[in-house]
Amino acid sequence: MGNKKNLFTLAYAKKFLNKKGLELFKKNNQIKSTNSFKSLSYTVLSSLILIVIFFSSPLIINFKNNLITQSIEVTNNSKNKLENVLTGKAIENEQNDKLDILQIFEDIFQYEDKSTSTVRLSASTIEQLFKDTKYNLKDVRKNKLVKPINLELLPNEMKMIENSQQRKTLFIQIVLPLILEENNQIKLDRKKLFAILNKNNNSNAEKKWLNMKFKQYGVKNKDLLTLKIRMDEIPVSLAIAQSAKETGWGTSRFALEGNALFGQWTFSGEGIKPSDIDNDKTHKIMKFQILQASIRAYQRNLNTHSGYKKFRKFRAMARDNDEKLDSLVLADYLDQYAATGVEYTKVLKKIIKQNSLKDFDDVKLLPTSKKLKKLI
Repeated sequence: MGNKKNLFTLAYAKKFLNKKGLELFKKNNQIKSTNSFKSLSYTVLSSLILIVIFFSSPLIINFKNNLITQSIEVTNNSKNKLENVLTGKAIENEQNDKLDILQIFEDIFQYEDKSTSTVRLSASTIEQLFKDTKYNLKDVRKNKLVKPINLELLPNEMKMIENSQQRKTLFIQIVLPLILEENNQIKLDRKKLFAILNKNNNSNAEKKWLNMKFKQYGVKNKDLLTLKIRMDEIPVSLAIAQSAKETGWGTSRFALEGNALFGQWTFSGEGIKPSDIDNDKTHKIMKFQILQASIRAYQRNLNTHSGYKKFRKFRAMARDNDEKLDSLVLADYLDQYAATGVEYTKVLKKIIKQNSLKDFDDVKLLPTSKKLKKLI
């Protein structure tokens, strides 16, 4: 006979519990089934929520970024317009904007904030410097290369040089490298601009650079076409001719006292008052710390002022037709530069022809950096 202590059955347990006033129930399978269904529902719902979050997160992030950067984003969103610019088709007119002079000349005014220890060299010293470095206009015309000699001031003896040809030669030798240097900077900027135009989107550094150039060239509403028209070179022969005309080949008081090579007017700030000015007129001639600043201001003036809009239009047309910039043609559109109007343009063309200044239109400045070396 087996041990009765080991014969524990469900019936025995039920009978035992009943004696104690307790009951034994079988687990309800329906409750278990309901709980399982709820658990499955929660799992499915949670999965759907996670899927929606994962798929929508990139869209939300992109939308947020677009809202943040919309005010500074510069995108190539007008293919037809930009293709016209890049392929040389007919261009539209540039914007008509009221210029902010402080923004346009900000980088030029910075020259005035710098302390200078510039020493004014004598004419004989400069001529000896050019001789020692083998820098002469005959070789420049032949080899088309210019030594990067940057002089900051004209010699006081300019008006004491009696030989007009000697005076003209010295003047051209001084201003030629400075004009080329400014044109080279515009070439580099223009090259960078066209690289940006070929992109669909711009980096933060490119947007910052563009915003700076928009200010320098007085361009509103981030109009890339207007910037393209304004950001361009001035033919070397035309710049030399205008500086020669405005300064009497470097002999004027404005050039010697204020490094003013182009006779630009100012109605505020420092300047040199013309001795023959009428009492009812308040303009002065802008003065500069160094010659380089005067050249940059001159180029910025021609590239932004409304009076030279036709000049810029025909320069842009020449670019679009793959033509060289012709100073004798462009000079016709500078009639508003002086009170004499058309007669002024005739004088400029005469100076260019008589002094063979077009010989310098295709010369190159010997490079001082790798960037400039690529321009040669």
